[in-house]
Formats: sequence, structure tokens, C-alpha cells
Amino acid sequence: GDGVGPVWIGQAGAALAFLLVGAGMHTVQTAGLALATDIAGEEQRPRVVALLYVMLLIGMVASALVLGGALRDVTYLRIIQVIQGAAVVTLALNCIAMWRQEKRDPQRTRTIVRQDFWASWRQLTAEPDVRRLLLAVGLGAAAFSMQDVLLEPYGGQVLGLSVGATTALTALSAGGALAGFALAAFLLTGGANPHRLAGFGAVIGAFAFALVILADPLESALMFAAGAGAIGFGGGLFSVGSLTAAMQLQRRSGDGALIDSGLIVGAWGAAQATAAGIAIAAGGMIRDLVSLWGASGALGEAFTRPAAGYGVVYHIEIVLLFAAIAVIGPLARYRSRDTMSTGKKFGLVEFPT
Repeated sequence: GDGVGPVWIGQAGAALAFLLVGAGMHTVQTAGLALATDIAGEEQRPRVVALLYVMLLIGMVASALVLGGALRDVTYLRIIQVIQGAAVVTLALNCIAMWRQEKRDPQRTRTIVRQDFWASWRQLTAEPDVRRLLLAVGLGAAAFSMQDVLLEPYGGQVLGLSVGATTALTALSAGGALAGFALAAFLLTGGANPHRLAGFGAVIGAFAFALVILADPLESALMFAAGAGAIGFGGGLFSVGSLTAAMQLQRRSGDGALIDSGLIVGAWGAAQATAAGIAIAAGGMIRDLVSLWGASGALGEAFTRPAAGYGVVYHIEIVLLFAAIAVIGPLARYRSRDTMSTGKKFGLVEFPT
């Protein structure tokens, strides 16, 4: 931590690390969701979403609380040590996750005719509803992700929160997402349309970003915390709803053919990951550019405040959320047979092993 060298080495290393983390995370996510879709029956697939999201959110809450405690007395050396420790723990947990992983069973797929990837992709995207769903997923993912690297700096720079307090926002946001999942479980049990559920999450997200924006002029850390939790809540509803809708596509192809689950989940994951990655990069660039121009006085006195750049990004996210609502709205107009109430509990009972 006391080494001396060119600044660009650290910046390049950090960029490469983020690239590898993102590539690994979304590769595992796509393969894992496809595997879960294959081994679960049609009636159990909502429970697959339940299990995966519960475990994801529990991990996020636990890690955020641990990191928040570790960064209570923050120094540059301490930050480096925490990052290195997190990398070691991540490597160990991934090794544990691969232990006793489901083995490949060629007998299960021996009779399936393998299609060319592009032929399968054309079959999938030939349906207008699929294209509309993927567009909505991209818009929603961009809207909820653009603030990923800005929420904590906003709390520290604008509201004067400590590093530990801003890190705890991740736990708060994950807790909100867990609450959103609980509501999604209740609504889907009653036969709710997953498209409508995703749209409802986008509406909540728009109000959440409004709370974050208003936290600056009102100087309210409590309002900021409420907005962070509501962002997680709305994002949880949107993710569960859109993923459930995508997983239902396996048995709803236009010509009655069975669409490959890996392609469906891969398309959902690609739309989400691509949009999120572009949005995160764009959010940081927009914040920096607006802050730079605002500080020079080129944008007027109103943009000289530290919160100006953040506010522009949050307003863009609200616009994206309303665009996602407009795109997904037509899909929620009908009540499909796949979303009718089954009278069964939405839980982890009889989950395939």
C-alpha cells in the first residue's frame, strides 16, 4: 500500500479488475439460470427465481454489512487491504460453489436437435413480444444501474456521510430488494402478470430517485436512505418480474416449438448486462462532465453545486424508467394462462435437488 509508481498503472489495473468481475459474474449468472430452468418443472420455475434472488440478496446484505464495518476507520491502506481480502474471499467462495456442481447428463439432451445459434436467435426474436420484453429489460436495467457508482459518492460528497455509512447503503438497498421479492412472491402466488409486476417496480423506482434528488435541497440523510431502499425495492420487483416473464417464454414460442432455455436466459442476461454496463459508464461520465462544466460557470449558477451532476443522472434515470413502463405496458394488458393462480405456495417447497 506504500508503493510508488505511475498513476495509470493503478487505473488500468482497477479497470481490468472491474472488467473481469463483470465478465465472470454475468457468465455464471447466465449459465446458472439456464441450468436452473432446465432442472425445474414449469410449475417450479417461479420458485427457482425465488431461491436465486433470496441467496443473491442475502449475500449482498451480508457482504455490505461486513465491508461497512471494516471501513469504519478508513485509510487508503485500509481500503487496499479490504479490497484484497474481498478478492481472496471471492476466489474461495467460487471454489466452494463449484464443488459438487451438477454433472452433465448427455442422455437428457441426446434426442434434441441442435439448431444453429443464429437460427435459434431469429426464431426467438421473431416474436414482437420478445423484442418488446428485451427492450424493456434493457431500459429498466439501465435506469436502475446508472446510479451504481454514484449513490455512495453522492451520500459522502453532498450529504457528508461517512465511508462506513455510505457503504451500508448497499445493505439497505439489498434489504429493499428483499422486501420487493417478498411482495413479488405474494403477488405471483395470486396470479399476477409478471410484466405488470415489472412495470410496478419501475414506477416505484421513479419515485425512489425523486426522493434521492430531494434529499439534497432538504439536507435529509433519512430521505436519502429511504430513496436508496426504495431503489432496491423497485429494482427487485422489476428484476423478478422480467426474469419470470422471460422464463415463461420457453413454453410460449409463436409456432409451438420449444425455445432453448439457455438462449432465453442468455438474451435476458445480455440485455440486462449490456444496458447496465453502458449505463454505469455513461452515468459516471455525465456526472463528471456536468460537474466540470458547472464548476466553470458555463451552465449557470444552479449547476455550480456539487449535487448538480448527480441530479442530472438521476433525472435521466427517471426518464428511462418511464420509457421502460411505456414499452412493457402493452405486455401487461392481458392475463395469460401462465400467470393464472395455481393455489400453491410460492416458496422453496419441493425444489428439485
